[in-house]
Amino acid sequence: MSAHCMLTGARPGFGNHISHSHRRTPRRFDPNIQSKRYWLPSEGRYVRLRLSAKGIKTVDSIGVEAAVARIRARGARV
Repeated sequence: MSAHCMLTGARPGFGNHISHSHRRTPRRFDPNIQSKRYWLPSEGRYVRLRLSAKGIKTVDSIGVEAAVARIRARGARV
């Protein structure tokens, strides 16, 4: 599965490991993606969202209905 947040759009960042001798090798900085299930009252069903930790806090703040509306506005299927 791709490591991106459905709500915030957070994706992996890329950089380098730098060893003690200062050799550089590629690495990825992955966002903290969690799979979380929310009850969506308007549709009478549960939805499973793949969110970053920041995305989960955003859902707690704005509510699941508004979050799903934002995700659908981005073009994702929920």
